[in-house]
Amino acid sequence: MSTIGFIGLGHMGGPMAANLVKAGHHLTVYDVVPVSLAGVKIAANLAELIKDVDYVISMLPAGIHVREVYLGADGLLAHADRSIIFMECSTIDVKTAKAIHEAVEKKGGVCVDAPVSGGTASAAAGALTFMVGGSDQAFEQVKPILEAMGKKIFHAGLAGCGQMAKICNNLLLGISMIGVCEAFNLGKALGLEPKAFFDICKEASGQCWSLTQYCPVPGIVPQTPANRDYEPGFMAKMMLKDLNLAEDAAHTVSATTPLGEKARDLYQAFCDAGYQDKDFSGIIEWLVWQ
Repeated sequence: MSTIGFIGLGHMGGPMAANLVKAGHHLTVYDVVPVSLAGVKIAANLAELIKDVDYVISMLPAGIHVREVYLGADGLLAHADRSIIFMECSTIDVKTAKAIHEAVEKKGGVCVDAPVSGGTASAAAGALTFMVGGSDQAFEQVKPILEAMGKKIFHAGLAGCGQMAKICNNLLLGISMIGVCEAFNLGKALGLEPKAFFDICKEASGQCWSLTQYCPVPGIVPQTPANRDYEPGFMAKMMLKDLNLAEDAAHTVSATTPLGEKARDLYQAFCDAGYQDKDFSGIIEWLVWQ
């Protein structure tokens, strides 16, 4: 089994690390917030974390945190004195992802950007989807590790392509969730029973993941956040972050994303109204009030 350093044990990172322990890997972990996880060694700092590991996985909130952890004066690469394989699993901007690749390679290491899809339920179940950017060789090196945390591991392309795929995926997710919410709200206003609409739509042309796997209406799809007062899940503020990443990326290549812009504006208003820590599917209730 492998020796792995894991940084960032939040809502996603915690269960991901737990699944690596279940798979028999030896983990040293670090988080700025004190953590408790059975079967791991707790590092006091990044220098201690990287000392005796062959792999490093990071799962952090945003690009600014990733830059500090990797490139800071007391960051990982300041203490990397041998070849280490880095898996950067946060969802961040493409520019930062490429900068991390370049810095790791200058230190003689191997790097992939490997953001995830699936939310906290999939993280706990070891059923995440990974979108991996890096060389063919790097992908083959990290795949066995990622398979302990996910069911579907895709090689998206070279450095930064994992982030590109994740940003585009969540652009589509944000748009489709709002569409599903609007359709349910309209159907209910017209007198259509939600379960009847769900049963029809899941077999019709409007079928999508936001409907069939993550239905925003309570009592239809078991285990979705809708059934527990929209406890995340995937927080609205994280969806807003990803939609902002998509819009920033679109501007860099002069791509037009009018629906993405509207989805971003709606999630911005939803978060500004105080629902930033609710699941992103909870926007269904807020939309009724607008």
